[in-house]
Amino acid sequence: MPDPGFYNRHFSNPRQERAFLSAVGFTGGFAACRTVTHAIRAGRGPFRNISAGGTHVHHSTFGIFGLLGVGYLWTYRIGIGNRRHEWESRLSATLYGLASALTLDEFALWLDLHDDYWDAQGRKSIDAVVIFAGLLTMGVAGRDALHELGLLPGALGRLVERDQRRRGIL
Repeated sequence: MPDPGFYNRHFSNPRQERAFLSAVGFTGGFAACRTVTHAIRAGRGPFRNISAGGTHVHHSTFGIFGLLGVGYLWTYRIGIGNRRHEWESRLSATLYGLASALTLDEFALWLDLHDDYWDAQGRKSIDAVVIFAGLLTMGVAGRDALHELGLLPGALGRLVERDQRRRGIL
């Protein structure tokens, strides 16, 4: 039986919780996106391509709209995590990660402006996602170590120092 206080002990800081939920949304969204696109290509399951007026609608479209929506909410300071256990904050952070995954999964379309998802050029999408996920995870999980090594840009390093002081690490 998991310790019921585990989550609160490790994610009592709203910013850290938002970063974690964003990474969860990203990873889950990317895994689901890949699963569904492979099922569509193989003709398995209930999944089909989405079309509007005969034009294929790429899933990056939903990612872009998701990012625009989350950005709009954050502009009006909705769901930014001012209070502990704020459901809007948790939801917006998770949606940010999900929308990022949908958008970055079709990264090759940004550069080549054609559907090369399954071509060799489609590998660009995978590379972009892996790099983004790696940087996001390193930034979240290793911010204290990266700061100590001097690998964070000045402003970000100052934010980490302020966070460490608040947490009693410095």
